[in-house]
Amino acid sequence: MIQNGTATSQPSAAVSLGRGLDLKSPVLLASGTVSYGEELSQLCDFSKIGGIVTKAISLEPRTGNPPQRIAETPSGMINAIGLANVGLERFITEKIPFLSKLDTAVIVNIAGRSIDEYCEVVSRLDNVQDISGYEINLSCPNVKGECMIMGVSNEATFEIVSELRKITPRHLMIKLTPNVTSISSIALAAEKAGADSVSLINTVVGMAINYKTRRPLLKNITGGLSGPAIKPIALAKVWEVFKAVNIPIIGMGGIAGFEDAMEFLLAGSTAVQIGTMNFVYPNIGEKVATAIEQFFSTPGAIPISEYRGSLLTD
Repeated sequence: MIQNGTATSQPSAAVSLGRGLDLKSPVLLASGTVSYGEELSQLCDFSKIGGIVTKAISLEPRTGNPPQRIAETPSGMINAIGLANVGLERFITEKIPFLSKLDTAVIVNIAGRSIDEYCEVVSRLDNVQDISGYEINLSCPNVKGECMIMGVSNEATFEIVSELRKITPRHLMIKLTPNVTSISSIALAAEKAGADSVSLINTVVGMAINYKTRRPLLKNITGGLSGPAIKPIALAKVWEVFKAVNIPIIGMGGIAGFEDAMEFLLAGSTAVQIGTMNFVYPNIGEKVATAIEQFFSTPGAIPISEYRGSLLTD
């Protein structure tokens, strides 16, 4: 697996997230929208992007929430998938062989019911080659009694990140929820505990109703809202966290094209993740990555490191 671009030249939009996680492009594809890479790789050239974040992996397989668990909403979608996944064993035996051949970074999203479960998954994955880092999901709003509880508490966030930091030398990216009073304080707790980066935002808790049937569109009643509808919220949260921490931020939430990605970089993101729009335009990651590379490789262009966080507010 190649993480640092081509052997002949360094791309103008290459970025480093720290602890060995170097990306040829600041564009990543978000967890839950690329599955384990096989299907989307036929429609998007992964070698042109910085990396993919796999569907969440838990210690044991999960069937997730009952259907209906996804619905379209104005300028977005709402889902309550419930972290359905194949489980750690099948991920290692069935998915890693394909992922290891990709010419891009592979970041594994991890979910759990307890600190011990998170730690066991990370510990066992640390024995697997060709993984670039972990995105620790502390913010899923669709699973009762686990991820979300940890992700809304400074103390719980600090504790789990501290324990994971003891276990792995690999990059730890902590995925944060906007459904809190102060996202910057939780990001700061993650940084103090040893996180290498934070990714934000996860979906916003929402609800959709069919007035004719008088029923919610989702069996779970509420779910996570994503897509262009949440971009203004995401930008504001990235800007807030950028002013609070010194570790890289991976911004996400409603990115639908090149201009959106550039706005996140201006707000303080070192890299971005594209999620919901992968369902609409499966090659959007490749197109956005190419456009960003062209922008920063233009003669006289500001370096991407200087562009980051350079939003003019006076």
